[in-house]
Amino acid sequence: MAVKDRVEAVLNVGLRVPSIMLLDVLYRWDVSSFFQKIQRSSLSNNPLFQYKYLALYLHYVGYILSLVLLTLPRQHLVKLYLYVLTALLLFAGHQVSRDYVRSELESGYEGPVYLEPLSMNRFTTALIGQLVVCTLCSCVMQTKRIWLFSAHLLPLVARLCLVPLETIVFINKFSMIFTGLEVIYFLASNLLVPYNLAKTAYREDVFIVTIYVVEVYGLLALGMSLWNQLVLPVLFMCFWLLLFALQIYSYFSTRDQPTSRERLLFLFLTSIAECCSTPYSLLGLVFTVSFIALGVLTLCKFYLQGYRAFMNDNTMHRGMTEGITLLILAVQTGLIELQVIHRAFLLSIILFIVVASILQSMLEIADPIVLALGASRDKSLWKHFRAVSLCLFLLIFPAYMAYMICQFFHMDFWLLIIISSSILTSLQVLGTLLIYVLFMVEEFRKAPVENMDEVIYCVNGTYRLLEFLVAVCVVCYGVSETVFGEWSVMGSTIILVHSYYNVWLRAQLGWQSFLLRRDAVNKIKSLPTASNTQLEQYNDICAICYQDMNTAVITPCSHFFHAGCLKKWLYVQETCPLCHSQLKSQSTAASVPNQDAPAANQSPAGQEEATARKQRDEALPDDRKMEGTQEQEQEKGPDTPAGETSSSSTGVLTASQDHVKTPSSSPFLIDSLQNQSATDHPSTSSSFLSDTLDIPPSPSTLSQTSLAGISHPSPSQQQTQAEITHGELEPDPSCPVDSQESSYVLSSQPDQPTYPSEEQSPLPNSL
Repeated sequence: MAVKDRVEAVLNVGLRVPSIMLLDVLYRWDVSSFFQKIQRSSLSNNPLFQYKYLALYLHYVGYILSLVLLTLPRQHLVKLYLYVLTALLLFAGHQVSRDYVRSELESGYEGPVYLEPLSMNRFTTALIGQLVVCTLCSCVMQTKRIWLFSAHLLPLVARLCLVPLETIVFINKFSMIFTGLEVIYFLASNLLVPYNLAKTAYREDVFIVTIYVVEVYGLLALGMSLWNQLVLPVLFMCFWLLLFALQIYSYFSTRDQPTSRERLLFLFLTSIAECCSTPYSLLGLVFTVSFIALGVLTLCKFYLQGYRAFMNDNTMHRGMTEGITLLILAVQTGLIELQVIHRAFLLSIILFIVVASILQSMLEIADPIVLALGASRDKSLWKHFRAVSLCLFLLIFPAYMAYMICQFFHMDFWLLIIISSSILTSLQVLGTLLIYVLFMVEEFRKAPVENMDEVIYCVNGTYRLLEFLVAVCVVCYGVSETVFGEWSVMGSTIILVHSYYNVWLRAQLGWQSFLLRRDAVNKIKSLPTASNTQLEQYNDICAICYQDMNTAVITPCSHFFHAGCLKKWLYVQETCPLCHSQLKSQSTAASVPNQDAPAANQSPAGQEEATARKQRDEALPDDRKMEGTQEQEQEKGPDTPAGETSSSSTGVLTASQDHVKTPSSSPFLIDSLQNQSATDHPSTSSSFLSDTLDIPPSPSTLSQTSLAGISHPSPSQQQTQAEITHGELEPDPSCPVDSQESSYVLSSQPDQPTYPSEEQSPLPNSL
């Protein structure tokens, strides 16, 4: 910001402070008591004080002028203050002229001025003073007509001309009247300035823009715009600080003895109480507390993060929460209407509540930073020291404040709120430190701590439960005090709000979190565990943590994950991390028939494949069916438990093996695959076959080797086998591409000679 902009910002605030002070004085001024004092004094015969209602109307006119002064644009405000300064300079010139005439009358010397030294000194002093006044007035009004402000020089000129002293008194009065007429003429010529300003604003585009803003955004947007232009928070803060400084100065200027420490604390509270006797001064205190809270929170951010805290500054923690808290409590307790002593005592309690709110805001700033520092494996000791030291301060200071409140105050509902807030802050800091210690312990261990998330959940759940119990105790005490003590609407409203936000919502959120975790644990227990063979076939990492899988669970959509990783995912949402399909609970999964069947068979492509296999089995002789069944049972092996659900690739493999176990079926399958791929895509048949069967792309070699020594089937059998193969090899949209390719490979692999390409196949030979 440039220097000019800074000066304009300071002027924008400083020139409006007198308007707030005038409003405060008018609020303090009691018209009735003022006229009672006038009636008891000698001024009761003055005709100016005979009309009480006229003075009352002038009182309201003062309010209007103060508001106009508050809302004037800065340029017109500067002009107004220049006019006021000119009037003050003219009054100073009048005082100088009156003092000179009085001194000359007292001396009684009517001779030449230069012959008498004292008279010469008086004349020189008065002349210099009048010249300075005239020069300053012409500079302020930006005019070269200096004679307009030189009427007070007439008595001096008359004294040089040896005019009698009685005539000089008359000339002095004439100069005063002439100056007064000039001021009246100036006021009359500028009487319509407010009307002209309003007329100009109506004609300019500003009025059109204002109407547009009101129509589109409403009056709230217009109010916020005026709020920002007038800088009301800074304005009221400067006004209150000025009042507070004047109060402290008036106290120390009337006392000569030194003040003790207890007396200073009492002086501080009473001075604040004296500066809260009007709504304007109360608003000034509210904004002052807001800016103090903002400064403390900004220092907290700077202490934790340094200059990085100002790069991505959060819109929250602006200190407005503390200011609004003070305003609500002051209005609810009737702070303005109390005596100074009672007001000081009540202010001490309210300020304790504000301090507790500031500590809570500091904890909200420090908590994510400390936890992120513990989990980020940062080796900077200075960062860790700053975070831990701030947490220790937030742990000790609220507890000490609660102890001091219990020692010096009688227990009350508001004091119980302060104590409960301090205890909650200490509990939250203790939980944060425990989690930070767990992170650091895991950092120094070589192996990760088992069930770390469960331990952290237990720590969080413990102090959340303690917070809930403290909130319940506060509600119970407030209800008992309302029932058996003094009842008030505001107190009952605060109890209801506290019960809803701090008791009901906390209980609801805690119960929902518990149900989510319990449901996640049940879902993990209901999912089957992958065997070593399935993990070798899957040969992939966990999609959540990107680590190798020694153990894993299989979702209903045939995806493999670590059990712990999937459980953490289910804490947040109940869908698969990869395909986002809904994960069913244990009861729903148990109701699905034939869990041994692969997941691919549940899709439309899997159903077509099952239908084709059934037709093929019906066409085979009974002894071939038995042989295929026995070989399929041997293929399962003893390692695969009964009822285990495999992945999509395993399911397709099993379905393919059921109808390729006979020696005569493999040549037909390869031949039909060649015929079908050549018919559909003649130019890419060889590449498609080589990609599907994982062998070198040589169709002639493949046909010669695979069909050697085997009789060719009849055309009807080839057509039937091609239809079956087409049904088997149709891609399943619910299965991964790798799984579909694996099923194609194994459907043609049994009872075939060994090719060199089979040594490069990632699939085990047992399949």
